[in-house]
Amino acid sequence: MLPFIEKTHTLTPGTTVLEVGTGEGGVLLPFIRRGLRCVGVDLMPNRIEGAKVCLEKEYAAGQVELICQNIYDQDFVTRFKNSFDIIILKDVIEHVPEQEKFIPHLTTFLKPGGQIFFGFPPWYMPFGGHQQVCHTKWLSVLPWYHVLPRPIYKGILKMGGEHPIIIEALMEVVDTQITIERFERIIKRSGLKVLNKQHYLINPIYKYKFKLQPRKQWTPITWIPYFRDFVTTCVYYTVG
Repeated sequence: MLPFIEKTHTLTPGTTVLEVGTGEGGVLLPFIRRGLRCVGVDLMPNRIEGAKVCLEKEYAAGQVELICQNIYDQDFVTRFKNSFDIIILKDVIEHVPEQEKFIPHLTTFLKPGGQIFFGFPPWYMPFGGHQQVCHTKWLSVLPWYHVLPRPIYKGILKMGGEHPIIIEALMEVVDTQITIERFERIIKRSGLKVLNKQHYLINPIYKYKFKLQPRKQWTPITWIPYFRDFVTTCVYYTVG
């Protein structure tokens, strides 16, 4: 992520970074190590507590602030309006409802000239429904069945004996799904411009999960709307 972001924005020790949906905070660690001023925010208290453990030394040293709050809250807006050079959403936007409202809201927190990084799996990619989290083995490795009509998809999960909590979480992803095409339309309607983008045949994170080397998508594929969604496992964008 760092080299990708640095193609459009210089990162210096004075650069301010906000990660929305920070989870356990791992994404922020390389930014902290570069001496950047970092804030992580998440809605889930247990995730923020986990981040305080994972980033124990950095948090204790005041190198990162970790907040459990909704970024729509007025006191969060008041405190952080026009505060950040970089906003990061890594594997987050596909979980957010009302993206047409949410993405423009993010600009509230940008400094002039600030940029937003998005990294996400397009909905129609083989595991765009996040079914890899299933406890039932064959459900976790079966590609593309998440694009079936919702009742059929849910029925397959129930038939496979998947836990109701997992099924509920996967149905939420159905509701918040996002494609490359819709994402780019929202960016345009929000008055933002795409500053840089990269589509991946093999998601860079797979290097750590499955020991697969990242591989960029073949450029002609990236020019074919809708078809590219089915064969692209991850996209990176910076917008501003």
